[in-house]
Amino acid sequence: MPTTLESTPTSDSPRPGRSLPRALQRFLDTESSGAVVLLASTVVALAWANSPWKASYETLWHTKLTLGLGDVVRTEDLRHLVNEALMAIFFFVVGLEIKHELVAGQLQRWRTAALPVFAALGGMVVPAAIYTAINLGGEGSRGWGIPMATDIAFALGVLALLGKSIPGSLKVFLLTLAIADDVGAIMVIAIFYSGGIHWPALLVAAALLAGVAGLRRARVFWAPGYLLLGVGAWAAFYESGVHATLAGVALGLLAPGRPLAPDVVVEEWSVDLAEEPNAGELKTMTTLAKSTVSVTERLQHSLHPVTSYLIVPLFALANAGVVFQAGSLQAPGASAVAAGVGLALVVGKLLGVSGAAWLAVRTKVGRLPDGVRWPHIVGVAALAGIGYTVSLFIADLAFPRPDLVDAAKLGILAASLVAALLGAAILRFSSRPGSTP
Repeated sequence: MPTTLESTPTSDSPRPGRSLPRALQRFLDTESSGAVVLLASTVVALAWANSPWKASYETLWHTKLTLGLGDVVRTEDLRHLVNEALMAIFFFVVGLEIKHELVAGQLQRWRTAALPVFAALGGMVVPAAIYTAINLGGEGSRGWGIPMATDIAFALGVLALLGKSIPGSLKVFLLTLAIADDVGAIMVIAIFYSGGIHWPALLVAAALLAGVAGLRRARVFWAPGYLLLGVGAWAAFYESGVHATLAGVALGLLAPGRPLAPDVVVEEWSVDLAEEPNAGELKTMTTLAKSTVSVTERLQHSLHPVTSYLIVPLFALANAGVVFQAGSLQAPGASAVAAGVGLALVVGKLLGVSGAAWLAVRTKVGRLPDGVRWPHIVGVAALAGIGYTVSLFIADLAFPRPDLVDAAKLGILAASLVAALLGAAILRFSSRPGSTP
């Protein structure tokens, strides 16, 4: 997912007439089309949960599954396994995205990263403050982390619908903002939404992650070994009380972010090979060719479609089925939770992102990307109010009471719809000829 034109030239370098590298364009295309699948899953979940067959919806996701290895046996319902196990793969891809951005993307250069990072920070602090002001001392006070997240897939999907009128640099800005936002959300989950820590299990997790780092340092790239250590780290995180999905983030950050071999090595081999190379030479050539692309990029290329088209839609199907009925918000604290989430996402994100961006430019800490004007920034700030995936995830962690979880989900769904429409309207207006610069 390279987001810079200054990285080592590869097959993904920009071609004439293209404003974005091909790897980045593929990533954006996958996110945008994945948003369609995600939306379809959400509609199915809502329709199913409010249909005459709604009992089957809850029956399915409460189905018990038992997994065991020797004397270690775990029984969890299907929804819990989706949220704990499959979402670890989603967060692994998030970790890969963050690592690539730090090594070869926008986050490696402070001058270009400053604006989206400051905007992301404002987009986390202001919504959390608005939510806290509405729920201070109430039943839902623990939910302040819910409106801090931005859903990359839906936000980029809206930009895709607006077509070529949106500058490519704005898409990169939104992507970098959302990734910086993910870093903040991950820290919030780790620090504030994990249970009581079981230190021996956490030390085992740390040791297994150290094993991953040791294999990498020794340049041992045996996939089954990494897989065993990764699964072990996930299980240890699960037992430790620190949310198990954070194992995915840690493993993503440990993946090599730079190519293991320069392009010139492959070029030399291709010249030196005979006209009829043997099987061993071809195998070596294939291995070297793969080594010219970083592990993070190769894993992203393989796993990103899986998370976008399968795991995240399955998560939405399992968690977005909120029942609409009279009195849904009458439980103590429920209406305040829904209002806090809604206002924080729609108003808080708009004010926080655009205000922090303005302050960064005003103080010359950052600058607007080429081709991007202030109405564009305001439109993206509105789109950042599409919380959805990570917001739903945090809602389940924040509240022990199902009625508060449902209230938060209602606020997330309503706010995400309003934010998408508002952001699209602002960006459509800002892209008209003669609109205010």
